[in-house]
Amino acid sequence: MIAEAAETTERLDPEVRRSVLPSGTVVLTEAMDSVRSVATGVWVRRGTAHEHPDCRGAAHLLEHMVFKGTRRRSARDIAAAIEDAGGSLDAYTTHEHTSFQVRVPSDHLQTGLDVLADLVFYPSLRAKDLRMEKGVVLEEIARTEETADDLVFELHSEFLYDGHPYGAPILGTRETVEAMDTGLLRRLHAGAYRPENLVVAAAGQVDHEDLLEKVRRLWPASGNGAGGEEVPELLSTARGRKVVSRPGGRQVHVVAGGLGLDHASPLRHAAILVGQAFGGGMSSRLFQRLREELGLAYSVFSFQSFYARGGHLGAYLGTRPETAEQARDVLLEEMRRLSETGLSAAELGAVKEQIKGQILLSLESPAARMHRLAALVLYGEPYRNLDALVDLIDGIDLAQADEVSRLYDPEGVAVLELWPA
Repeated sequence: MIAEAAETTERLDPEVRRSVLPSGTVVLTEAMDSVRSVATGVWVRRGTAHEHPDCRGAAHLLEHMVFKGTRRRSARDIAAAIEDAGGSLDAYTTHEHTSFQVRVPSDHLQTGLDVLADLVFYPSLRAKDLRMEKGVVLEEIARTEETADDLVFELHSEFLYDGHPYGAPILGTRETVEAMDTGLLRRLHAGAYRPENLVVAAAGQVDHEDLLEKVRRLWPASGNGAGGEEVPELLSTARGRKVVSRPGGRQVHVVAGGLGLDHASPLRHAAILVGQAFGGGMSSRLFQRLREELGLAYSVFSFQSFYARGGHLGAYLGTRPETAEQARDVLLEEMRRLSETGLSAAELGAVKEQIKGQILLSLESPAARMHRLAALVLYGEPYRNLDALVDLIDGIDLAQADEVSRLYDPEGVAVLELWPA
């Protein structure tokens, strides 16, 4: 007989604590005395990248289905329990996890956590609800197909990742969604929505021991012990140019991106700085060149995504067909210039202040602090208080920025152009 693991608790900072329950659930809290609300979330370590190609979109569809009712609550009851308390309820699915969150006045934490436990552990998953919810997801897919500046990113990811699950659409496809049944969703739920696969994070007016006691009472004692599925390692990405035409619209949308960094990379924060300087705001290189100097685009920005086993970075622009070729060439020219010369010392200094300011502003939000806590477990990050994070950013040097900048070399990126037919 295997002995049950002991519960452990550690203090990461004066207001930040982390516990691991015997079931394997990790619970983190950050107390914020300046607010009277609490943001609480549950993360399930399962997303699109864990799915078989024939089941793409299952994690997202399951996320929808849990809101259709549980053993104790109807769909209306679920919404009313949170909204009647003045709170809000939300959920999302990514390639690597699924999350359910509530934000409520602190004296309604019990209700918020009870609803989360109901959603996560006891969904009804009825066939009649599945028929309806498939229609909702198919509408989501249709909306994406009709929204060119969303569609271009899906098409680019599929092109860039070349069969790797990080390039799969989170919503799935019409064919995969229509083929799903309740048996598939129940198997996914039984395998993934178990205590040892969960992270609970809360920030705001919250007491760690109080939250921990609530989780102990609401959570099943243990799961079924089933093994999780690993995301394949990302070894390479595609490069080259691909043009796609679609009916309607008056703009050409261009995404140019290539292999980036995983979440654990020591250069991740340097990549955030470089991305901000390159296309993160009105003072960035891309905005100033393509919009302010040349008037070639209304919307232009850089992006980066960090996953557990890979990542990508690049830039986007939307422009008119008659200026598309020039805009694309300028974008690639700016990527080449960045890859060859990196940032100047003045640029690096300025963008450090931008990022530090953004961090300070974001951490005024309980929801932002909640997400930061969850990331400690989801990606194995070390905890850093604000002073340590500022020191980390201040310590990034030009050599690190140069190393990241070389990833923008246009010879190594995939360019996807979405044109009106």
